[in-house]
Amino acid sequence: ATHAEQAVRFRFLRLVPDVGPAGGMARRFIDCRRQRAPAEVARALGLRAGDATLQVRRVLSFEGRPVVLDDIWLPGQAFKGLTAERLSEYKGPMYRLFESEFGVRMIRADEKLRAVAADAESAALLEVAPGAPLLSVERLSFTYGDRPLELRRGLYDTSAHFYRNELN
Repeated sequence: ATHAEQAVRFRFLRLVPDVGPAGGMARRFIDCRRQRAPAEVARALGLRAGDATLQVRRVLSFEGRPVVLDDIWLPGQAFKGLTAERLSEYKGPMYRLFESEFGVRMIRADEKLRAVAADAESAALLEVAPGAPLLSVERLSFTYGDRPLELRRGLYDTSAHFYRNELN
């Protein structure tokens, strides 16, 4: 994919390799399940505690190396019928799938970043040592009417990448 295509494909992803152009990216969906919203997820998404949500877990790899572990929470009501199989089959970006099949368009996002240490589970999935430094990126994405429709908690291995944000 060209740089422009990558920018569209991963609209809010700001991870760039230390050296050279962004290479091939692959995704692997680990889990996709419907469950009741934990209190902090419900609060972020403007839901009631216990409302139905969809939790998606995936790993993004660059050039065959796992770099991002995402936990994504979506309101169940807005994404009826979304399954792990559908996510895996769809070859385009998730946001394009959200728009074409669910009528949901993400138009802006707020992010909070901090440094964290890899726990055993994230270390195994990202193939780093437990305790390795990771960049935690918590993103709340909004659709029209400033309605929150996605809470994404990502852990980024920045040992060979950096987080780039263009300010204007």
